Amino acid sequence: MSYRSTRGAEGLGTFSDILLGGLAPDGGLAIPSTFKAFDSVELQSLSKMSYPKLASSILSCFVDDIDIKTLCSLCDSAYTVDTFGKREITPLVYLGEEENSDIFLLELSNGPTLAFKDIAMQMLGQFFEHVLEKRGSTLNILAATSGDTGSAAEYAMRERSNISVFMLSPEGRMSSFQKAQMYSLIDERIHNLVVPGTFDVCQDLVKGISSDLKFKSKYRIGSVNSINWGRISSQIVYYFYGYFRAIEQTGNCFMSPVSFSVPSGNFGNILSGYISKKMGLPIENLVLATNENNVLDEFFKTGSYRVRTSAETFKTSSPSMDISKASNFERFIFDVVGNDFGRVNSLWKELSVDGRFVIEDEESLRNIKYSGIVSGSSNHQNRLDTIKNIKDKYNRIIDPHTADGFFVARKNLKPKIPMVCLETALPIKFSKTVIEAIGETPQTPQKFFDIEKKPQKIKKIDDSVETLKNYIKEKSI
Repeated sequence: MSYRSTRGAEGLGTFSDILLGGLAPDGGLAIPSTFKAFDSVELQSLSKMSYPKLASSILSCFVDDIDIKTLCSLCDSAYTVDTFGKREITPLVYLGEEENSDIFLLELSNGPTLAFKDIAMQMLGQFFEHVLEKRGSTLNILAATSGDTGSAAEYAMRERSNISVFMLSPEGRMSSFQKAQMYSLIDERIHNLVVPGTFDVCQDLVKGISSDLKFKSKYRIGSVNSINWGRISSQIVYYFYGYFRAIEQTGNCFMSPVSFSVPSGNFGNILSGYISKKMGLPIENLVLATNENNVLDEFFKTGSYRVRTSAETFKTSSPSMDISKASNFERFIFDVVGNDFGRVNSLWKELSVDGRFVIEDEESLRNIKYSGIVSGSSNHQNRLDTIKNIKDKYNRIIDPHTADGFFVARKNLKPKIPMVCLETALPIKFSKTVIEAIGETPQTPQKFFDIEKKPQKIKKIDDSVETLKNYIKEKSI
């Protein structure tokens, strides 16, 4: 296994090197030079594994410098009943049949912060601690959040003596519950920095710091955003697990296709699905669901990728997807254009100058089609109607982002092909919208009773790279 950058740099080091490194030195994203492709016999063997065992088997395709015994131990520590409440970790729940297609919900929100980000973040916590202890080093994690990454990262990294977290969040762009989860976590190594503007502003600050290689090296800056390949690879596991459970529950022939619907903002979650398909998982379609910030939907319908300014980025009732610059999209485009890093550089230069680029050549358009990704968007009323419909029809309450996924999934059903809708978060994290939809408050786990009444600690900063650097200099470990 070797890693390279989407911008051309080769020999980025081992898995542990890219785990700690975040952005590649040339500003691109780390990606494996090759991908393991499982055959049907190998997939049958994987299908019989527990979630931790499956995780170690999938991750061993990417982790080249941690022995398999240690990797299994790390996965066992990350994925426990105590942490996720259920032995299955990501249970698949059958809802019903629509248009001759079986509809499922893949529960991804049973972890410590009630969101799908916990699945990968718990694994990252294990990886970071192991690698840092082995190297006798420390890490200052710098990340941006639109809501759920922040709390998932902070809960996974807290009380680890060799890690501190600097988490940037957009002012006024998260739900009250999301803010309370993050800001009430009082820890000397957890720094919640609130920035005026959108998530994209926060993400640009992270990239601004990461592109200063001297500063990044001196202060040992790492990332937990999905620019980190460790996040992407850890998320691949639940696509395999969801596929295997769907085949079991439907009784369909092994290797028959299954579709997945994925609420999408930064393109990390659905990229993991795309990589799963490249690795041999029989995925029919990956349904990309956006909200009113429909940059990705526009691309898959027109071939034009046009980012929005902060003023053009809508504040919606599915706020974790209020993103107009999808970081992981670069990894997808790199694959679509045949690993042509020169073209990727040209496209991203065009994006920085003109705010858009267009894919028009036949080969790339054909690769996009073969990816199996289809897309759609929804609005506030669609979310309300979908939340109410799922409650009335299946007695299940879902959050607004998951509702985006269901809404677009229903427009892309195919007879006899199961549709697995990925859960984004538990509905209590977005109770205001849920109450508007169904007139009742979703259940709050006991550990989060009165969380919004707890004291909160934040630091407001401006959207300046220099301001952020000065704060990191003062507080880093």
